[in-house]
Amino acid sequence: MNAPFLSILVFLIAMLYASAGFGGASGYLTAMSFFNIPVNVMASTALALNILVSSISFTNYTRAGHLKPKLLVPFLVTSVPAAFIGGYMKISEQTYITLLYLVLTYLALRMLFFRTPTESTNWEARPIDWWTALLTGAGIGLLSGMLGMGGGIFLSPLILLMQWGTSKQAAASAGGFIAINSLSGLIGRVLGGTLAFGEFGLWFLPAGLLGALIGSRLGAINFSGAGVRRTLGIVLTIAVGTYWINTLFA
Repeated sequence: MNAPFLSILVFLIAMLYASAGFGGASGYLTAMSFFNIPVNVMASTALALNILVSSISFTNYTRAGHLKPKLLVPFLVTSVPAAFIGGYMKISEQTYITLLYLVLTYLALRMLFFRTPTESTNWEARPIDWWTALLTGAGIGLLSGMLGMGGGIFLSPLILLMQWGTSKQAAASAGGFIAINSLSGLIGRVLGGTLAFGEFGLWFLPAGLLGALIGSRLGAINFSGAGVRRTLGIVLTIAVGTYWINTLFA
């Protein structure tokens, strides 16, 4: 495996995702999947990077005044235990890869082609349905724990589509959601015996740290939500497009 090259990819992914409040797990998983890295190492490394990058994103977005607690707390109530269960579960490598790329394909299309209601100038925030938040949090937490993702990349679009908050508020909520759920999923992997970093996993943390520091500050202060959404859509589209082409013509 080309560790220096992959470290550069981790840095770029962390910077892009942190600018939108995300931890970047889906990007790390995509990058690592092209280097024949074992599934457990992929998921464990992605979770560790997620905790680091999303914590920095959450801190910078909160300092910039974008945190809205009611857009975070209800989802955490059910997502934390669900992420623990998901991280504890053991699934086959083929099932894992299939689930991963189906999720990434949906996210790529969602971010690239669909404008969210909150990007218009005349929208009004809607009240949050707590039952919807609790059920959604459980579903996101379970899937995130299984896939080694923090879940914020699902939560943020939900907040925007349901018109519960702005792009910046969604990014702040996503950062906190990702950090806590990733930690829960990591603990589940420790107890379930599925935690593994391999030879290079922990070496990617400095690259993730630097990318998060740069990206989250730019996103919280300078970037627009729409611009970052489209950029992430392009990145994910390239990644999943390469995978599906290789799968179809292998």
